[in-house]
Amino acid sequence: MGYISQLSTHSNMKFAKSDENGESLLCSYASWLENHPSALDNFEELMSIAKGKQIVVFLDYDGTLSPIVDDPDQAYMSDAMRAAVREIASCFPTAIVSGRRRNKVYEFVKLRNVYYAGSHGMDISTPLGSAKYDDQKHHTKAIGEKGDQVVLFHPAKEFLPTIQEIIQLLKENTTRIKGSMVEDNMFCISVHYRRVKNEEDVGVLREIVESVMKDYPNFHISRGRKVMEIRPNVNWDKGHALMYLLDTLGFESFNDVLPIYLGDDKTDEDAFKVIRHIGRGFPIIVSSIAKETKASYSLRDPADVMTFLIRLAKWKNMLQKTK
Repeated sequence: MGYISQLSTHSNMKFAKSDENGESLLCSYASWLENHPSALDNFEELMSIAKGKQIVVFLDYDGTLSPIVDDPDQAYMSDAMRAAVREIASCFPTAIVSGRRRNKVYEFVKLRNVYYAGSHGMDISTPLGSAKYDDQKHHTKAIGEKGDQVVLFHPAKEFLPTIQEIIQLLKENTTRIKGSMVEDNMFCISVHYRRVKNEEDVGVLREIVESVMKDYPNFHISRGRKVMEIRPNVNWDKGHALMYLLDTLGFESFNDVLPIYLGDDKTDEDAFKVIRHIGRGFPIIVSSIAKETKASYSLRDPADVMTFLIRLAKWKNMLQKTK
């Protein structure tokens, strides 16, 4: 998954009590860093904890691997970031967990050595699936983006017809809001308003979305960076996706595994909570402003993320050389 990009990120900048999405902000970035220190500044400390553990890397996409842009279809990652993710995936099992459609994320990333989970974890592709989640109506064998056989896990599969119905209604009812965009993310719907210039139109857009969704009590609306996310009411989120992926990778216990999750969005908080519950691993928030989070560490932006991934891969390679 509230962000105010136009606010200054200087350490002595004071912040408002809440952002545009109603999320509470803390008093200053400097004081916030005391509770969520930089993962780069504390890299050696993190690696001293990680040594001897099986690291698994989880990455959000928008705002983490790519910058937030006005047009979500143009959220491309840089070649340098792609190289960093490719390298980290050659060192550790790596998954990208995004709110986007899974195949859309693959089109952006174009790497075959990572796992992909789209629709906030409601669309997961793995080679074998998970025995712990062996509900056949939610598992389907298919040919993946890599051309190999995969198992797709879709815990909200029965909602697909209704989701398409809602998308059609939203598109019909929001056409008059210039700059708005309804994005079909398969098991969730994103209504973007980053390009809506008139603040009154933003209010009208929210009213339209809320009015349409009154007839669909099995769905809920959440807010992110200038976007409204519509998802079915299923007991599944990015935290559940993290657990599912760990299971498919063969980690039946958490004695040796150490998950690292990097994300910038409110929906990533579900994964942060799971890592805290496990009691092992590093939940890392990507944010240049002070905000409420369950993350233990922080990085400022995608540039910091790339630096962190490069350092992590170098650390792993150095360990191998010393063996």
